[in-house]
Amino acid sequence: MGGSSHAAVSDAGQASVRPERGESGLVIVAAVAAAALAFRLVTAGVYGIFVDELYFFACGEHLAWGYVDMPPLTALQAWLARSLFGDSMVAIRLLPALEGAGLVLLVGGLTRRLGGGRFAQGLAALATALAPVLLAFYSILSMNAVEPLVWTGMAYALVRVIQGEPRWWVAFGAVAGLGLENKDTVLVFGFALVVALVAVPERRLMANRWFLLGGLVAFLIFLPNLVWMIQQHFPHLEQLANIRRNQRNVELSPLAFVGQQFLFMNPLAAPVWVGGLAWLLASRAARSYRALGLAYLVALATLIATHGRTYYLASAYPMLIAAGGVALESCLARPRLAWLRPAYVAVVAFSGAILAPMFTPVLEPETFIRYARAIGMGMPQLEHRRTSALPQFFADRFGWPEMAETVAKVYHALPPEERARAAIFGQDYGQAGAIDFYGPKLGLPKAISGHLTYWYWGPRDHTGEIAIVLGDRRESLERLFGSVQEAAVVANPYSMRSQNFTVFVCREPKGWTFRDIWPRLKNWG
Repeated sequence: MGGSSHAAVSDAGQASVRPERGESGLVIVAAVAAAALAFRLVTAGVYGIFVDELYFFACGEHLAWGYVDMPPLTALQAWLARSLFGDSMVAIRLLPALEGAGLVLLVGGLTRRLGGGRFAQGLAALATALAPVLLAFYSILSMNAVEPLVWTGMAYALVRVIQGEPRWWVAFGAVAGLGLENKDTVLVFGFALVVALVAVPERRLMANRWFLLGGLVAFLIFLPNLVWMIQQHFPHLEQLANIRRNQRNVELSPLAFVGQQFLFMNPLAAPVWVGGLAWLLASRAARSYRALGLAYLVALATLIATHGRTYYLASAYPMLIAAGGVALESCLARPRLAWLRPAYVAVVAFSGAILAPMFTPVLEPETFIRYARAIGMGMPQLEHRRTSALPQFFADRFGWPEMAETVAKVYHALPPEERARAAIFGQDYGQAGAIDFYGPKLGLPKAISGHLTYWYWGPRDHTGEIAIVLGDRRESLERLFGSVQEAAVVANPYSMRSQNFTVFVCREPKGWTFRDIWPRLKNWG
């Protein structure tokens, strides 16, 4: 990954790279992307299915233009993955693995557009592939696996516009619209980019028909989800209000928020993205792209002010990494500094490898516990929930098949006439999702729950005359049922504490049906 940059950025923002440097850089980027893809597929089954994935699979069985806590794209991904590839761990994780490799390729392309040569492209690709938070994103199927592609794609399209191709506003709009169908936080980046553009001379680029057309494209792609949200009275806002009221999320001071950014992106790789931010904000060669650096600062300030989760900003770093590759390539262009290039690449690779087991499943649980103690660190806690010896991001992958098997034993122990009428009620989408995912092979009916979008799906045909209830309190159940029987205990040493619970068989509802009390069972928190 050595060699000097042969890029030059003119005053108009046009970038050119000598063909041989661009081609060799592309080969390096492609190799990093292929290695990242192979790594994620090889490690796909080290741990089990993540709790959110179980929910997404259930949503994929109820395709709609929206859900309580998310737009439709993730559910569509879940449906596509299972329909096309099946339910194996590799099949489930194939799409996020491809998305992770695609991000590496996109960052390489953005680096080249910004004027980066072979070293810049290779370093940016490596820093992206090994960024701890991105390793976490691409270990599961979720909206977080798509969002970095969206933010980086918007940045790439804007660079093409700055370089004299106004038609790229249409691509910008298409990517933004797709992002709005994936996760609402793309609004943060869209807002940040508009504010940043208004503050720099490139604001003139918004005064043309292509910008308006791009905005129209974004709106039309987003429209179905917007209509759904209006029809449902914006349920996600209600959920967010409940989360704030219940103080579920860990809220950080501004300094702690910024500090976690360094951990999430690998502290020893900080010179890449910090250098990229400085280059965008202060370098004369990058003055045409200043809006990208300003957009990062606006997004950072917005998330701190609104108490957003620390990882929400992760999608902004690939564009800074791309800029940082260009900046470091320029700084290390002198022959006497040439040795620093491979040396720093080795530092990024080694430190990324050291941190990887803390953010993506590669070690068996007991080995992970010993490893975390040895290096003296752990993954930051994001929610006020009791975990096990594993951090939440890992613990939420344990216990689901065993839970479904335990419930199946309780269900099949019922007399046939009761079994035909029995409902299985989960307290949260993880419990209900596990029954829905593993249950068909165990002979179980679909679960019901009041949690998030499960509440919209209602009690199905169940009346409540007999219910297998997961993880409630006996006192609460005895107020509703005349007969409450402890039937089994679900326990796993590595799962979240909330997923170690008693399974109850409840009979003789006290003058109600599920249809009657369903509004009271809504749990949007």
